[in-house]
Amino acid sequence: MNKVEKLIEELCPDGVKYQKLKDIFSITRGRVMSKEYLRDNLGIYPVYSSQTANNGEIGKIGSYDFDGEYLTWTTDGANAGTIFYRNGRFSITNVCGLLKAKDERIIPKFAYYILSIIMKNYVSTGMGNPKLMSNVVEKILIPIPPLAIQQEIVTILDKFTSLEAELEAELEAELEARTRQYDFYRNQLLSFDKDNVDWKTLGEVCQKTENVKWKDSVSVEYEYIDLSSVDRETNTILETQTIRADNAPSRAQQIVQNEDVIFGTTRPTLRRYCFIKSEYDGQICSTGFCVLRANKNIIMPQYLFFALTTSDFYNYVENNQEGAGYPAISNSKVKKYKIPIPPLAEQERIVAILDKFDHLVNDISQGLPAEIKARRKQYEYYREKLLTFNNVNN
Repeated sequence: MNKVEKLIEELCPDGVKYQKLKDIFSITRGRVMSKEYLRDNLGIYPVYSSQTANNGEIGKIGSYDFDGEYLTWTTDGANAGTIFYRNGRFSITNVCGLLKAKDERIIPKFAYYILSIIMKNYVSTGMGNPKLMSNVVEKILIPIPPLAIQQEIVTILDKFTSLEAELEAELEAELEARTRQYDFYRNQLLSFDKDNVDWKTLGEVCQKTENVKWKDSVSVEYEYIDLSSVDRETNTILETQTIRADNAPSRAQQIVQNEDVIFGTTRPTLRRYCFIKSEYDGQICSTGFCVLRANKNIIMPQYLFFALTTSDFYNYVENNQEGAGYPAISNSKVKKYKIPIPPLAEQERIVAILDKFDHLVNDISQGLPAEIKARRKQYEYYREKLLTFNNVNN
């Protein structure tokens, strides 16, 4: 039996009371602060807003609205329901809510850990704009165990969070180092002397693709791969939209096949590209992609994919995109890019090496990303177990 379990057995063996946040916290909102205001009032005190990057900080000003121990939460937007622990002098904008403990029944850091688990469950997603307003927050129920239990849990989770952060930072640093190593070897393996290997354009090594004929496919459902479907970190398709002829976006035109490579030609330096797997064979992608279908007598599809991941291709795209506000590169320009075409046996050797690196640094089910994900799940499981109490209100 651990210390928390002993304290529960001693102080609240039958469970604990759950109370509404409004009964133990005062609840307020921040104030409107424009970019101009932040610019004209520079100082040392942080201002927090609705973003989650940089701990929610959007700038610093010369004054502060709050001084002490508080919790803040994001009220609007994609990050609605995200909770933060604050201790010090700061201000918040109007898209942040503020919780200030009314008395000593609750340790704010304990409430922070509880709310980091449950607060997202109360976010309203109606009208396409997620929100978590004060009138909803005030009704959220949280357990109020004796202070000794709260403090012990905070001590444990603070230590666990610190160790978790250190380990995750080490894994992230290792992943970054492996990624740099991968980039180096990929560029080296795909670099050839121009006189020792054939060079062909993508257009010469790729087959023609086809567009869907909607009038012949009126009742057929397809999965639609839009530009936003492709994750730029892992080069995989995260989600798609099911479409038919009667609701298909105008850009839903191109049929993709297993082992096609697609490259986003709209804002191309964002590097949206992926290798089509069998689950998307025969589906539809946006005309914002250039679809490259390897002629397997000349080039392996995987080798074609890796050719698009090199810094040389990225530089080619950057130099050939057009348009200032919304740059793009034409399919014809993409297909004029020249790549080395060694014998198929050599392509196979190169692909085998790069596949191992790719799994290590990109695959969410293998390698370092999987280790990072597993550590996060372990922490979340341990945290939830510590913060689960029998409810004596029932």
